[in-house]
Amino acid sequence: MAYVITQRCCNDASCVTECPVDCIRPTPDQPEFATAEMLYIDPDTCIDCGACVDACPVDAIFSEDDLLASLGRYREINAAYFQRHPLETNFDPLATPVRPPKDLGTLRVAIVGAGPAACYAADELLRRSDVEVEMFDRVPTPWGLVRAGVAPDHAGTKGVATMFDSAFRRDNLQYYLNVEIGAHIDHQELLDHHHAVIYAVGASSDRQLGVPGEDLPGSHSATEFVAWYNGHPDFADRTFDLSGERAVIVGNGNVALDVARVLTTDPDELATTDIADHALDALRRSAIREVVILGRRGPLQAAYSSPEFLALTNCKGVDVIVDPADLELDPHSRAVLDDPNIEPSLRLKYELAREYADAPRDPAHKRIVFRYLATPTAVHGDDHVTSVEFAHNELTEDNGQLVATATDRTETIDTGLILRSIGYRGVPVAGLPFDERRGTVPSEHGRVIDGTAPLPGVYVSGWIKRGPRGVIGSNRVDAEETVEALIADFIAGKLTTPAGDRAALRALLAERQPDLVDRAGWKAIDQAEKAAGKAAGRPRVKFTTRADLLKAAKS
Repeated sequence: MAYVITQRCCNDASCVTECPVDCIRPTPDQPEFATAEMLYIDPDTCIDCGACVDACPVDAIFSEDDLLASLGRYREINAAYFQRHPLETNFDPLATPVRPPKDLGTLRVAIVGAGPAACYAADELLRRSDVEVEMFDRVPTPWGLVRAGVAPDHAGTKGVATMFDSAFRRDNLQYYLNVEIGAHIDHQELLDHHHAVIYAVGASSDRQLGVPGEDLPGSHSATEFVAWYNGHPDFADRTFDLSGERAVIVGNGNVALDVARVLTTDPDELATTDIADHALDALRRSAIREVVILGRRGPLQAAYSSPEFLALTNCKGVDVIVDPADLELDPHSRAVLDDPNIEPSLRLKYELAREYADAPRDPAHKRIVFRYLATPTAVHGDDHVTSVEFAHNELTEDNGQLVATATDRTETIDTGLILRSIGYRGVPVAGLPFDERRGTVPSEHGRVIDGTAPLPGVYVSGWIKRGPRGVIGSNRVDAEETVEALIADFIAGKLTTPAGDRAALRALLAERQPDLVDRAGWKAIDQAEKAAGKAAGRPRVKFTTRADLLKAAKS
């Protein structure tokens, strides 16, 4: 018997170092780790010890004998990875992390952001050094996209927050929530009170379609919609027109699949999750029966991961529709598919699309329709969206790259709701350099670079560092690199000793932000939400306005 990693894998690699026979791949030091959809356990080497199960923060690992029917295919998926990548190991011990000498005293670090990138950086600092960490966020709650971005029906994925909560119980990490950098305290003041500042602010903006009519009412970003149904206080008052029978999502990454599921799932099922009450009420009144997902390239190049695509088979009362004609591949894609050494995850994407295309359909079901090789060219309507026009694309090779090029063949789909899901984008951070093209803060190994020289004591981690790619756990390796650089600079004497201590910082912020939410305030919010959830048979009932959050914090 072996253990099997399944769909909710977060890629943080906690399991890798716990495995006594080194049979989990890819490892963070392997090139393929950066693009891996998930991690895999070699069934021929696994000794059934369960160490990986205990280490997994999102409960993604099961004994193969305990796999539910909906997860049974992951037995084959894990095995197929090692057919393509035979396990090689030399059992070299991991390098011992460098720790600062005790005579250097306490390292003080501010972390701006409280999402996964920030939390992994804080966790690494707490394990590596005598440290005091202050974590700042402009909203009254921590966890970032774990709370406000993960789909409500993916409760297991949110389990990573429990790991962070357990790690942050000591007083050497303090929360400064509902505190905005630039309004209540500025960059230089952070440096005045800390040896170093790590910016882990994510990518809070989104990319535009750049087509006529994009700004019409009824056209929104998926970022807004996700934040709305997850109860983010900045988006709780948004409204979305759910009165039509069809919605169109532009882009086919995992976020697009999340949105399509939420729009088509029976509200009674969503009522058992932590979805925001205002969103649940709106979805109960929704008339949407079909969600069309437009992707600009073909089924082999789709942005969604194969585990998330496979998970659609478990959507009750929903048919997943793929037109068999869309599975006719261009010569390049056909050659990739016919290659016996093709990555198993890539072959699985195509096999699943074929299975969906051949599956029986029930007219009584809702529908998620995948359209490939489609690029929007215009959004139509007078005072509200009525349709979207798109061009059919063809794939061509250009200098070894596969490019989607619009043809003169167009099509129009009637809809009253368009959600663009074509990628996140970072925004400039006051006082730091910014790369407009990439939407990131320039850095080398986490050190912020201004021109060619590093800014002393200033670091980045997460999407603002590497761009919006990867999943929650991808931030762990990223944070380790940043913390490694920060500690090396501390040991080398490159960090300025702060003029203000922890007490001075607290006094300053208490004066400027009377509504600051600290650890006790967050605990009060957390306990109140969970208590309301317990009464309703849900994980939690979220407070979705700042007023309600602050009221709970002060209780």
